[in-house]
Amino acid sequence: MDDRGLDAAVDSTLDDVSAAGAKGRPARRRGRDRRGRGMRGPAVLPRVPGQPELRTARERFDDLALGIVTEIDERWQDRLGLVEYAVEDTPQVPDDWSSATVPLSSLVRGSGSQPTRLVLFRRPIEHRCESRSELEAMVLTVVVEQVAELLGIDAELVDPRYDARDD
Repeated sequence: MDDRGLDAAVDSTLDDVSAAGAKGRPARRRGRDRRGRGMRGPAVLPRVPGQPELRTARERFDDLALGIVTEIDERWQDRLGLVEYAVEDTPQVPDDWSSATVPLSSLVRGSGSQPTRLVLFRRPIEHRCESRSELEAMVLTVVVEQVAELLGIDAELVDPRYDARDD
């Protein structure tokens, strides 16, 4: 057999092996990634290059929190004073944390020129909710309870949508 015949035989054998797959099954091309977990690339192409078309869970949560905080802050601004609102992914709990639950928010009262700071923890709140309506109710509950604590009044007075049974 000459060199051209040997090359053709090797190429033919390689084609048969790649068509059969590594385990002897026929290879199939699927619209999934190499490990069969999902599509390659974005599902929706952006209208503006470099800017994602679909918003992330973090952005949707931030908008939800901003809407609730804005309504409550406008209603109670004269009594609240300067309050900073923030959203963080998770709380930083110390290594010796003994409680079985993770905090949903943090309230640090301001002093002097330092503003009061109310922080919502996105991941623990989302973890406790199964739907968008539950998430809205949970964020409202957490914000209302923290503002009520800050003002020293009952939570039911802070927002009429608050329901104490949601705990």
